[in-house]
Amino acid sequence: MERVAIFVDVQNIYYTTRDKYRSNFDYNQFWYIATEGKQVIEANAYAIASHDPKQRQFHHILRGIGFNVKLKPYIQRMDGSAKGDWDVGIALDVFEAASQVDRVILLSGDGDFEVLVQRIQQRFNTQVDVYGVPGLSAQSLIDASDRFIPIDENLLINKR
Repeated sequence: MERVAIFVDVQNIYYTTRDKYRSNFDYNQFWYIATEGKQVIEANAYAIASHDPKQRQFHHILRGIGFNVKLKPYIQRMDGSAKGDWDVGIALDVFEAASQVDRVILLSGDGDFEVLVQRIQQRFNTQVDVYGVPGLSAQSLIDASDRFIPIDENLLINKR
């Protein structure tokens, strides 16, 4: 049975699916498709901590699906800018898990992960699947992946 590790850049997936489709990503459907016939060694969803009850409920749903939800505080700087980015944390966790699995599944369209993908392919011979929104995913990340799975209507919550 293929061993996989799943890493979700929650903010990236939220904003790209919202911007392109005006819809939300269906984590249940994703889990069903991505894990069928596979052994999940690790599954992390990286999000921003919030006091909003809807956000807290969403994090609880992710945990119920099977994700370990990692939260980071949203930082409001003195100059008015804000930061709430998990890129380094995701990269470290992916790199640490890559030698223990056959395939890494990364949900993000962020081109900053291109170097990470190339490194784990070379160093550990680990396959990398990237799920991202077409047109809003960096071409460099798509090209670096072994397989790019476009997030389309099949992976969206139908808002009827």
